[in-house]
Amino acid sequence: MVDGDQMVDSSDLIDKLTKKIHPDGQLEGDEEKKWRGWVDNHLVHILSPNIYRSTSEALESFDYITTHGNFSFTERLTAKYAGAMAMYFVSKKLKKKHNITDERAALYEAAETWVDALKGREFLGGAKPNLADLAVYGVLRPIRYLKSGRDMVEHTRIGDWYTRMENAVGVSSKIRA
Repeated sequence: MVDGDQMVDSSDLIDKLTKKIHPDGQLEGDEEKKWRGWVDNHLVHILSPNIYRSTSEALESFDYITTHGNFSFTERLTAKYAGAMAMYFVSKKLKKKHNITDERAALYEAAETWVDALKGREFLGGAKPNLADLAVYGVLRPIRYLKSGRDMVEHTRIGDWYTRMENAVGVSSKIRA
């Protein structure tokens, strides 16, 4: 909640908080706004079909959730296997809904599109990350150590930018398997 308003969209939340922190300042340039929109309207839709692309990848993502959550043994097994199977089937519907024929190719293309947008800069914001950098990083961070994220870093040019973002923001507290 911000000023009594329920905020569920991360971009709306960032906009409102930025206006509170910088009431007289320029919030963002056209380029930054364009790429934040790209995150919301394109990048986020590619993730689920990649995270839950196969049953083994779906199980991998739920393994982390259930291992680090406060679940009993029975709850952990139920959540892991039922959740993974449910999301595997949901991801297939999302893939169709967003006209994704090859989920990995779409992920790699998105990563390359982002790197191209940097135009040789360290960050889209120049020497320091801006809100668009943070939005892309925030969307990609949860998948970084899953198979889809490892594949993305291995098969695209996004790894250097991702490492710079980790250094700027701080590494995840996620325990790496």
